[in-house]
Amino acid sequence: MDRRKFMTLAAGVTALPAASRFARAETYPSRPVRFVVPQAAASSSDITARLIGQWLSDHLGQQFVVDDRPGVGGNIGTEAVVRSAPDGYTLLLVNSQNAISPALYNNLSFDFIRDIAPVARIDSVPLVMEVNPSVPAKTVPEFIAYAKANPGKINMGSAGVGGPQHVAGELFKAMAGIDLVHVPYRGTTPAITDLLAGQLQVMFDVTPTALPQIKAGKLRALAVTTAKRLDNLPDVPAVAEFLPGYEAVAWIGVGAPAGTPAAIIETLNKQINAGLADDKIKTRIAELGAIVVTSSAAEFGTFIAAETAKWGQVIRDAHIKAE
Repeated sequence: MDRRKFMTLAAGVTALPAASRFARAETYPSRPVRFVVPQAAASSSDITARLIGQWLSDHLGQQFVVDDRPGVGGNIGTEAVVRSAPDGYTLLLVNSQNAISPALYNNLSFDFIRDIAPVARIDSVPLVMEVNPSVPAKTVPEFIAYAKANPGKINMGSAGVGGPQHVAGELFKAMAGIDLVHVPYRGTTPAITDLLAGQLQVMFDVTPTALPQIKAGKLRALAVTTAKRLDNLPDVPAVAEFLPGYEAVAWIGVGAPAGTPAAIIETLNKQINAGLADDKIKTRIAELGAIVVTSSAAEFGTFIAAETAKWGQVIRDAHIKAE
């Protein structure tokens, strides 16, 4: 075989894997897609995954089947996706816990930023700094003064060690220079129950469970944790108005195993963003207490990296350990 024929054949063989990848991307999806949610059924993550999964099913012509895999701070479901083939047929419902876990757990078998490719962000979930009405503070500065006058005597509840509520409170403690006693619970409901009963004095809670109690007058909202005020709580200031730079939000998005073809990620990103522009989906997400956030895959990746660095520092400084 002369050299020219050999080089032509070699080039053709080299191009086969790339051509195959492009062909797969063009026909994606050609079978059902598994959408792993690393939280419990009926959680906001599960509800959001089913909402977006239905949109993708309707617009891409294949079923996106939600598979709830809760446990160990979301790490069981995440690891299942990390170990899956990077072909677009296994996706991960990503949330803020994924940015917290790397610093919280020192024995993970995966590196989230390395092993999960960002696809699209879906929303942002604000938190509210709320207190039992018995607390004699009606503003953030008054609360800080009250806490400094009573170090170690004010109980701060959360839904669990290392969750978004906990780290939001720890960030507040560090920036305000106060000493609050963290009391973790197994879920939001028992924590709210004790906050209403006065066994806890303060909690940084997500809006879906905070708003009903605040609007009923059972709890007092001192501030929201977003950078700016919320439309549904216009009279409640942001923590950042008193502690510049403070921001703590939960969030949800979609990821895939690292190595998933870029064309498939682009297809998913485009369809998810289209779904987020749909009035019905926007309304449902708002009902869940969240704010729609669209992004490119690269923008979402930059955001995840920043969140991982931010909460990693908070966890290390507060010496938080997983239960």
